[in-house]
Amino acid sequence: MIFLEQQKFLLGKIVATPTALQSLSVEEICRAIDRHCVGDWGLVCDADRAENEFALRHGFRVVSLFASAQGERFLVMSECDRSVTTVLFPCDL
Repeated sequence: MIFLEQQKFLLGKIVATPTALQSLSVEEICRAIDRHCVGDWGLVCDADRAENEFALRHGFRVVSLFASAQGERFLVMSECDRSVTTVLFPCDL
């Protein structure tokens, strides 16, 4: 669990797509959200890490990439206004 003083930004309402809810455990979802909100962007490349840091400073969307226990890659995405954070698979975009 993440302590509030470690959190880099607000998550807003947390939602997940039906695909994510069917394929991921609650623990996987919670762990990914915890990592996302402290700026641990997971498996993204260096350029995307830099883009997320820029997005935090300038109010753009931030996106993290994680892998499930089964090796399936999924995203955690916080919108520009930080009103919603969504857990989804790339195919859900």
